[in-house]
Amino acid sequence: MSDRVLVAEGLGKTYPLPKGELRVFEGLDFELKRGELAAIMGASGVGKTTLLNLLGGLDRPTEGRVTLDGEDLFAGTDREVASIRNRKIGFVFQVYHLLPEFTALENVSFPLMIGGAPRKKAFIRAAEMLQEVGLGDKAPSRPGQLSGGEQQRVAIARSLVNNPSLLLADEPTGNLDWKTGERVLRLVLDLHERKGLSSILVTHNEKIARYCHKVYMMEAGTMKLLAAPPS
Repeated sequence: MSDRVLVAEGLGKTYPLPKGELRVFEGLDFELKRGELAAIMGASGVGKTTLLNLLGGLDRPTEGRVTLDGEDLFAGTDREVASIRNRKIGFVFQVYHLLPEFTALENVSFPLMIGGAPRKKAFIRAAEMLQEVGLGDKAPSRPGQLSGGEQQRVAIARSLVNNPSLLLADEPTGNLDWKTGERVLRLVLDLHERKGLSSILVTHNEKIARYCHKVYMMEAGTMKLLAAPPS
């Protein structure tokens, strides 16, 4: 098995405009080795979220290719891409994207049921994940009954319930105060280690970047590896 879990080659993304087009970036190369924790930094609007969406199969690149565990992520149909995404990739966003009418347990169980798991089995696994993020007693609670930090922990549990190999987090502490955000960050770091994940954190926060093995800086449509994390 290759030690490279995620590889992007010549990646580019262009959006059509009424007159002309908007080129976010082009010719980007990136790789993430198994077990690595990488940070991607850069100013707002530079394309960090766009890149993460391409690496995670949420959007298709205009040019280039992405391979995950040696498999071309975009070789198949949209349905096939969605299946790979559900099985192999966990996402954590700045906005929690929890369904308000469902309980924490139900929210966490959805990726399993989408993948075809029986409801009872999905609930058992979801309950285990909630326990892992310290919210075992919050399983029957709806998002509106939870604090921001608790909602993000539910979202983290949901992202990992399918035992993905890749975790992609886009400003996971951006909606939280620093103290709560630090607890959420330490949870992500702990889960990264315990579950042997390969992870990418998009962040503008240098304090978060210091915890990562590698730090990349995006600017002016390019991305470079910093010699050392920001101090």
